[in-house]
Amino acid sequence: MRAVTGAIDAAGQWHGPATGDVRIVSLVPSLTEMLCALGLADQVVGRTGFCIHPADVVRGIPKVGGTKDVDLDKVRALAPTHLVVNVDENEKPTVDALRAFVPHVLVTHPIEVADNAGLLRLFGAVFDRGAQAEAWCDRLEAELAANRAAAFAPQRVLYLIWKRPWMTVGPDTFIARMLRTVGLHAVAPDTGARYPEVDFQRFGPERFDRVLLSTEPYRFGPRHVAALRADPALGGRPVTLIDGEMTSWYGVRAIQGLAWLRAFRRTLDAECAT
Repeated sequence: MRAVTGAIDAAGQWHGPATGDVRIVSLVPSLTEMLCALGLADQVVGRTGFCIHPADVVRGIPKVGGTKDVDLDKVRALAPTHLVVNVDENEKPTVDALRAFVPHVLVTHPIEVADNAGLLRLFGAVFDRGAQAEAWCDRLEAELAANRAAAFAPQRVLYLIWKRPWMTVGPDTFIARMLRTVGLHAVAPDTGARYPEVDFQRFGPERFDRVLLSTEPYRFGPRHVAALRADPALGGRPVTLIDGEMTSWYGVRAIQGLAWLRAFRRTLDAECAT
């Protein structure tokens, strides 16, 4: 078999194998976790404040701001050779500014759940972690197969990610694709936006069977669940809190998320049966 000598990222940019003193700054929480899972923690020299997993490892990695408010001077001082970004999570003007002094910028943009395999292989090829990446790819396929075999009945869900204004996820998002693996079909107003606003007077309970409140990016909690359950605009539709990390994070967290979603869906079905 011919050795892999590089890979193409989501921006169509070819990246050859990293050489020399590799210094990575990650601006994506799930990708920071994935870098660590691939055995690259020692090469990660910078992260965002939202990069919280694995906690015992990232605690010692300097912060460079948030996913959208990056401190360019802090990044520059770390002298990274590689920057890891995501189309949805990072601002293009910021990434363009970082390109001026970071030699290699890896752009990611998984949409389908299976895209995580390409993501793992990209990092594996660039950072010489091909064997580790393939092992995670095998786990990804096993979890996807388990979700397909479960054959859950379809259910329409309104997955809320923000309040004031209410916002949801469109069908062409990674979150929607994750939910679909367990028969939960995300519905949204047809505005053309990937993350559209929701007006319950125009997009009412006849459009969905259940509401899911994500714990991120907005920190929905039990009090929000209680308030929405009492809101007549939702017509008594069930409202349930859902762990946003398990639906929106890429890489190794998505593999864990697939198994988590199976258990979550079984819990929802059991509640409906009672």
